[in-house]
Amino acid sequence: MNPGFQRRDVLRFAAAGTAAAVLGAPAHAQSGWPSKPVTLIVPFPAGGGTDAFARPLAAQFAKSTGQSLVIDNRGGAGGTLGASIAAKAPADGYTLFMGAVHHAIAPSVYPKLDYDIEKDFVPLMLLASVPQVVVVNPRRVSATTLKDFVAEAKRNPGKLNYASAGAGTSHHLAGELFKLQTNTFITHIPYRGAGPALSDLISGNVDCMFDGLGSSAQHIKGGRIKALMVAGGKRNPAFPDVPSATEVGLPDYTVTTWYGLWAPKGTPADAQAKIVEDMRKSLATDELKAVWASNGAEIPTLTMAAYGGFVSSEVKRWAGVVKASGAKIE
Repeated sequence: MNPGFQRRDVLRFAAAGTAAAVLGAPAHAQSGWPSKPVTLIVPFPAGGGTDAFARPLAAQFAKSTGQSLVIDNRGGAGGTLGASIAAKAPADGYTLFMGAVHHAIAPSVYPKLDYDIEKDFVPLMLLASVPQVVVVNPRRVSATTLKDFVAEAKRNPGKLNYASAGAGTSHHLAGELFKLQTNTFITHIPYRGAGPALSDLISGNVDCMFDGLGSSAQHIKGGRIKALMVAGGKRNPAFPDVPSATEVGLPDYTVTTWYGLWAPKGTPADAQAKIVEDMRKSLATDELKAVWASNGAEIPTLTMAAYGGFVSSEVKRWAGVVKASGAKIE
């Protein structure tokens, strides 16, 4: 079989989204949790896609439970620094970890992680799922359609660049996948999180970004950046004027940024159940439904074991993408 076909085939399979399994509500836990403020470690700097969901969730959680959910941003190393800190936190239910698809990619690009996302954490629930979007700074990039953008990239290989949240993140892999499927070369510029990367895109220091729609949404609406395409087979309801990948001739370009909740291994079972119960109540409020919708996000229903199975499948899927693309730490 032709090697090029094999690589595209692996990428096509690996980048495709998975269907979410539905679980019923967890059994009610007779637990006093939370009896004090809860720390939520967010492994990226403030202003990124994770923050776009973590902060509204924290505000609603405080209303629902009467206790604070304190955001602790610990950015660095593509989200792995914060994950390492969270893995070593006390397993008492009062330190939680909000990770993302990046943490399913990390095992394939960081050879010496001092934690295991599947073994050192308890999977609690999937919090949000959003398609990625190709966005450009309109002051730096003259193209107003994806077709024109690809043509410009082909005319000037390496001249255009794209920012990412760091090497090995979904932003990075989405860019590499795009380059493979469009036969273009765009220079990768890694940052220490989606927030700083997006800030530089808005400021005009970089040309493009393959970003999660959650962090780009408000800036697209404000006209500071322009969306050329949303990943996947259909348009997003929050941005009906932005064409899908399938519409512009990239039917295999499906990349989703998801965000999930974990607890350190050893967290008591009754606390786990209560955490999931209270988080689900927060997500079911009209306030958070509106926030998720404005960010182009779905509220998933994966919890506990089903969520853990989803994470395992994502680790395997992205390992295939990393291998086929040759992506590495820069």
